[in-house]
Amino acid sequence: MKTYLLPALLLCGLYSSAQKNYPDSIADYFSHYVTTHEVVPDSMKGNFRFYPADETYRIQADVEEVRNGPWFSVETSGTQRKTFRVYAIAKFRIDGKAVQLSLLQSQGLGAGYEDYLFLPFTDLTNGEDTYTNGRYLDLAISDIKGKKITLDFNKAYNPYCAYVSGKYNCPIPPEKNRLDVAIEAGEKMFRGH
Repeated sequence: MKTYLLPALLLCGLYSSAQKNYPDSIADYFSHYVTTHEVVPDSMKGNFRFYPADETYRIQADVEEVRNGPWFSVETSGTQRKTFRVYAIAKFRIDGKAVQLSLLQSQGLGAGYEDYLFLPFTDLTNGEDTYTNGRYLDLAISDIKGKKITLDFNKAYNPYCAYVSGKYNCPIPPEKNRLDVAIEAGEKMFRGH
């Protein structure tokens, strides 16, 4: 059984919003995501679905860094557990509610991924419009600027387990990353599931 942690691509910053308007840049982002997806075969790539781009879900969050937080085990969709620690807490308001999400560092990613942060989350769209076990965002430590970070939920994507069951160990968002608001942005449930 393969283990899953890293997404099909790390696209943060590939498309310049200066050259295109925001909805077009998100459309390009997901066009590239679909084209380069490593799990879904070309014959099924027409089954991807996404919410229309909505800048409401491009959020500037306050960041509270956590110094040398303890490592903890996270349940996955498979048999293997993953080990993470909280690198920082992102705090923001959405739909009039104050919320916070833990930005995680993974243990043992290896050279080249020292800057990588992982944001798994669930919200009230799960099981209806979006994948039941939640979605992910990719971030980087270098995205934190002056105790702020941009969380662009329009770039939220499904774990590999949303397409192939029983083959991957996709981290299930920890309790602290389960939002009681609907995030109607990013990737929807794969058509046919």
